[in-house]
Amino acid sequence: MDKKKVAFPLVCHGHSRPVVDLFYSPVTPDGFFLISASKDSSPMLRNGETGDWIGTFEGHKGAVWSVCLDTNALRAASASADFSAKVWDALTGDVLHSFEHKHIVRACAFSEDTHLLLTGGVEKALRIYDLNRPDAPPREVDKSPGSVRTLTWMHSDQTILSSCSDMGGVRLWDVRSGKIVQTLETKSSVTSAEVSQDGRYITTADGSTVKFWDANHYGLVKSYNMPCTVESASLEPKYGNKFVAGGEDMWVRVFDFHTGDEIACNKGHHGPVHCVRFSPGGESYASGSEDGTIRIWLTGPLTHNDTEPFAANGSVGKVKVTAEDVSRKIEGFHIAEEGKTKEKETGKE
Repeated sequence: MDKKKVAFPLVCHGHSRPVVDLFYSPVTPDGFFLISASKDSSPMLRNGETGDWIGTFEGHKGAVWSVCLDTNALRAASASADFSAKVWDALTGDVLHSFEHKHIVRACAFSEDTHLLLTGGVEKALRIYDLNRPDAPPREVDKSPGSVRTLTWMHSDQTILSSCSDMGGVRLWDVRSGKIVQTLETKSSVTSAEVSQDGRYITTADGSTVKFWDANHYGLVKSYNMPCTVESASLEPKYGNKFVAGGEDMWVRVFDFHTGDEIACNKGHHGPVHCVRFSPGGESYASGSEDGTIRIWLTGPLTHNDTEPFAANGSVGKVKVTAEDVSRKIEGFHIAEEGKTKEKETGKE
């Protein structure tokens, strides 16, 4: 294999069960952050650049299927198999709100303006909670035709995009009318749907195909067949010239957006890859796996000599996020002592 294509990721231990969802915050004055969902029921917050653990959100009693951070990375949300969605203070780790559902919650998403939380799951209901009035009953838009797998907001919170775990296609709801206005047809169930940072494309993974759709006119722009069944795909946010995909063969592959050619193939996970996401600046991408680890891979050629070892904190060259920035985020985070010890133990595996 070409030497330049061999990548050495930062390996983030801590979860005791499979990692099923990853979400990067936008860049904030304190840097950017990565939150992970796992079947171990405890979402984890990390420094998005170094992968360093910041804290664990403890309170769910079942697998956590989906996590997100609001625009300022001040609040986190999680969707769980314990029939609840929770909103957390990302600075202290405290639960701010717990929204009870009648069945497993598979997906959650903060609106861009941070005032609303969208949830969906096995109930086939899409609910919008007003976080300024958390005790008020949620608004429900037209029912999903199937069990909700993914959810995201689009068009400055005017459109909701959702896919189902038991049927193909991606559906778009007009928030004002609460009606489905468009369906993007796919053969297989869409397991990952992402709106590009510039709002131009919707990236979907269904079966062994990654598709790119025009996010405004909804036409299919590109469709590429993958070497295996892929569960997740993410478009590079800065230049939009490459995308990453991961799935059942345990490899994390990078492809050229314009041609579909494979650029790099990263081996390291010991189980299927459930989620991949690019960092907000495109300088790295993270993958989460059945093996319980998160791996953060640097994008493209290293700026230094390829043989240069990683620094102790796992980064190459200058770290943009200062220790003071991160300590501001960590300050006041309630961390159970045994939780920290447990992380160290699992890190030895």
